[in-house]
Amino acid sequence: MRSLIFILFFSLLAYTQAKSQGCVAIRGVGGLCTIDHKGTDTVPSKWTLNTNTRYFNSFRHFVGTEEQKQRIANNTQVINNNVTIDMSLIRILDQRWSLAFSIPLISNTRTSLYEHGGASRHMTSSFGLGDARVSAYYWLTNPSKGKKFALQAGLGIKLPTGDYRVMDHFYTNTGTRVLGPVDQSIQLGDGGTGFTTELNAFQTINRQLSLYGNFFYLINPREHNGVSTARGGTPSATALQYGSDVMSVPDQYMIRFGANYTINRFTLSAGYRHEAVPSSDLIGGSYGFRRPGYVNSIEPGITYSVKKLNLYAYVPVAVVRSRTQSYADKQRTKITGVYAQGDAAFADLAVNVGMSLRF
Repeated sequence: MRSLIFILFFSLLAYTQAKSQGCVAIRGVGGLCTIDHKGTDTVPSKWTLNTNTRYFNSFRHFVGTEEQKQRIANNTQVINNNVTIDMSLIRILDQRWSLAFSIPLISNTRTSLYEHGGASRHMTSSFGLGDARVSAYYWLTNPSKGKKFALQAGLGIKLPTGDYRVMDHFYTNTGTRVLGPVDQSIQLGDGGTGFTTELNAFQTINRQLSLYGNFFYLINPREHNGVSTARGGTPSATALQYGSDVMSVPDQYMIRFGANYTINRFTLSAGYRHEAVPSSDLIGGSYGFRRPGYVNSIEPGITYSVKKLNLYAYVPVAVVRSRTQSYADKQRTKITGVYAQGDAAFADLAVNVGMSLRF
């Protein structure tokens, strides 16, 4: 019997910190479909251990889909660097049910001028565990019948294990250092208990070619976490008026689909990936500061399989990046009568390398 195990990494986050998105804080919720081929195990494996390391560097600013090229030319761009190690453990309960636990270890750095008085570039950083996730999965199709199409549903809970109040030093325009919460994009968690819904589909075409699709949505009912956006200062009157004085706890979602082609121990993958933070949440209010937006990426990848071990590398390359209008932008537009839309920094690509081991 062919066993299909879908492993979804949790960063966004989905959200671990913004992954391929940079300042748009889409955390590491995206996934990779790995396939255990028929006949690879003499004794069926009950556990799968997965580790995935993801790196990105964001520096290109966008308002909507238009790049603000003057930011790099004037050296005023914000630069985020992120390394996340996602660790997942999956327990196969029977032919249809499985449980998964995942938690990320995150290292972020952020350099900017505007957060430090505007004269000199300085760095803030964060390091530690992010938000954990516990999920249950059920095969809607019967794997034992060996059908070419397989569909799996998942429900989970995201726990606020990541520190959402990380502090670091900022510089004022007089050179004074003040201690305050780091930017939302490099906080280790969002402070909310969330609920996840997932669908994973797999279609076998022949012995070498297969298709896959993944859908993930994180529902974050908490409206905001109360953490100030004033970087150690006092929120301005306009921040209070427009609702950007504290950090929002946003929803996020991912849609992913593509094809796999297997040659001996290698599986080549080509797919398309859409990741987003919406401006409004499905449940609860949307007050607070957030940088909503989305990234559409082409996602090539390669997997090498030997016995119970899979080694892989995936590199989603952004083709469309958009910073959409936020709650605060909409409030400002409504109050002033002048259309407002903020910007955000995005990465060109993300690098994912990792392994999964069945035992």
